[in-house]
Amino acid sequence: MHSQITELENAFKEELSQTDTSDGSAIEILRLKYLGKKGLVTDLLKGMGQLSAEEKPTFGKLVNDLKVSVQTAIETAQEIAKKAALARSLESGKIDISLPGEGYHKGSTHPLYDIREEVIDFFYGMGFKVDLGRDIETDWYNFEALNTPKDHPSRDMQDTFYLAEGVMLRTHTSGTQIHYMENHKPPLRMVALGHVFRVDSDATHAPMFQQCEGLVVDENISFAQLKGTLSLFAKKLFGENIKTRFRPSFFPFTEPSAELDVSCVFCGGAGCRRCKGTGWMEIGGCGSVDPAVFANVGIDSEKYTGFAFGFGLDRIAMLRHHIPEISLLTSNDQRFLGQF
Repeated sequence: MHSQITELENAFKEELSQTDTSDGSAIEILRLKYLGKKGLVTDLLKGMGQLSAEEKPTFGKLVNDLKVSVQTAIETAQEIAKKAALARSLESGKIDISLPGEGYHKGSTHPLYDIREEVIDFFYGMGFKVDLGRDIETDWYNFEALNTPKDHPSRDMQDTFYLAEGVMLRTHTSGTQIHYMENHKPPLRMVALGHVFRVDSDATHAPMFQQCEGLVVDENISFAQLKGTLSLFAKKLFGENIKTRFRPSFFPFTEPSAELDVSCVFCGGAGCRRCKGTGWMEIGGCGSVDPAVFANVGIDSEKYTGFAFGFGLDRIAMLRHHIPEISLLTSNDQRFLGQF
């Protein structure tokens, strides 16, 4: 039995010397051949049953010494194979430092973010406070307190996203004005910015877009002050050469009411397909606060007057950058965003 151990040890050393130690798979085959569950060293232990009680301890020690020797040699060979594999990997992945680097793509802010920041900067500089409001509103804040009749089309299911009875995704930021007037006493100036939601979708309308609403309340506030504020705002957005006009209109929460138009940014007011030949493009609505709205928030309409206005930030961005489809602003298309 002792001669078997010596022969097996010599056979292992011979086989190891002929094995490519840079080949990890060959080393693994050799390990399994000698140390596996059915390996040659394991087979030696199976023969211990034929030995006497006196011979077993000596033979067992010799087999264990052989096992440790083989295992140590295998581990050394495995370490050599790992280093060889790493060297091959480094060689194959070698970087030619003489080649020009790819660099990083230059990032930019989103056009909607830029417009939003410009709007905030402009009104904040004029003394307006900024309020974000809330996306989910009740019927009172979204319609009732704003003097919207029960039969007004905007209350219909096809125009408003209702979440429950009397609860909806806000259709405009005007409800923030009601919250603000409930918690602040005149005089006050504020703008509300945020997302609004309507059941509407085409090239120039989206079911979700961003809106800005403004409100001024004080003694002796006139429509002329409203016109002056918005005319200055239009020049800030579109340049000193932009012209403005105010067309009579109707909104439940303002009286009198008007639509704010600017001279067409595409043709400069000459008339084109984009402005339907009129030379003007509408960007928002405005008007003097209706006394009924003041009554709903406990403000004395005999003492205070005010004006309000609202416009879509998406609409402003489309006009500023000549964007044909509103969906481009939210599609996350890198070809589009890379232009900014």
